[in-house]
Amino acid sequence: MKRRDVPCIESLKVTNYRALENLTLKNITPLSVFLGPNGSGKSTLFDVFAFLSECFTTGLRRAWDKRGRFKELRTRNKTGPIEIEIQYREKTDDPLITYHLTIDEDNSNNPVIKEEWLRWKRRSEGAPFKFLDFKLGEGQVISGNYPEKEDDKIKEKLDSPEVLAVNTLGQFAKHPRVSALRRFITSWHLSYFTADATRGRTEAGPQEHLSSTGDNISNVIQYLRERHRDHFDKIITVLTQQVPRLEKIDTELIADGTLLLQIKDAPFDRPILSKFASDGTLKMLAYLMLLYDPNPSQLIGIEEPENHLNPNLLYGIAEECRKATENSQLMVTTHSPFFVDALYPNELWVLYRNEKGYTECKRAADMPRIKEFCDNGASLGDLWRENYFDCGYPLFNQGMPKKEIKRRRQKQ
Repeated sequence: MKRRDVPCIESLKVTNYRALENLTLKNITPLSVFLGPNGSGKSTLFDVFAFLSECFTTGLRRAWDKRGRFKELRTRNKTGPIEIEIQYREKTDDPLITYHLTIDEDNSNNPVIKEEWLRWKRRSEGAPFKFLDFKLGEGQVISGNYPEKEDDKIKEKLDSPEVLAVNTLGQFAKHPRVSALRRFITSWHLSYFTADATRGRTEAGPQEHLSSTGDNISNVIQYLRERHRDHFDKIITVLTQQVPRLEKIDTELIADGTLLLQIKDAPFDRPILSKFASDGTLKMLAYLMLLYDPNPSQLIGIEEPENHLNPNLLYGIAEECRKATENSQLMVTTHSPFFVDALYPNELWVLYRNEKGYTECKRAADMPRIKEFCDNGASLGDLWRENYFDCGYPLFNQGMPKKEIKRRRQKQ
């Protein structure tokens, strides 16, 4: 395994979150792609990360209200709290840390943190222990760089049972392990790029990072051109290799103090405004700016990058995502076999609904014969299209009887 000096989630467990009634993912790789037909649960899985991030940045109540409270958040026909648990390492050789969060309602239907804890195992021998343990706003934490089970436990009481202990205590230097998790989660970037969002005017002024929708793309271009010209030039180089006849990307400051994004094609002398550029060009530009960020987010989520892009560009986007794992963990949802063609079996997860309507997930590498097929030259996209996966059939094959699928395999 290649050594990584950035945090990386290795497993995820979700209970009672919409269609994710009881979902566990283990051995998650730095690039993980979630494939499945419409309605399989890809967006719901993506939203777990968005929800957790928003709990840290805007607060539990706002993230909870935004999603329709427990009426819409809790799995249908189920009772009990929502549980989210991630296991991660700060660096490749560091101990595995588990973060567990249980969210419930009180008697007045307010959201509360029923349970929140951090656990790790410091040495090869001995059992894991919790170095942060809170219930309903009260608990204890062990401070220091390397908390030990025998160290003193500091009792703390938070302002409210809806306040996250990690988010509060992580602001203090005396809790570096808690602070590291807080920095990790608050740095996540979940991308919901739309081409229309990139076409608007923005007030002039450099901005370091793209927003989730990409509506500040002109400001980030200004920032890159002024302070990280090498990164900007690399983005344009890759973009011009992918988009025929594209020559130049620029911004123009107009009289009212706003920025306009302009795109110049060869052989024309004058650029065009971004509102007249193709959706695919704008989305490709936004993705490259996200992946070539000089100070990237430690976890980047991209939802369905295939929208508005020529299928022939998707292999290149997947390769750029893999390169970006040098500095970030990438999680991508897709239903495009063209994007999947660039992946390895251990990077691909297939989502599907079971007979009860709940989402389940299986790694392509764990399916019979898939790795063998790929070792012999088959592509994952073709294998999915041709129903060689044992779950998550493409939408156009959803109604195909299993006997017919088996007959076609045998014929091939």
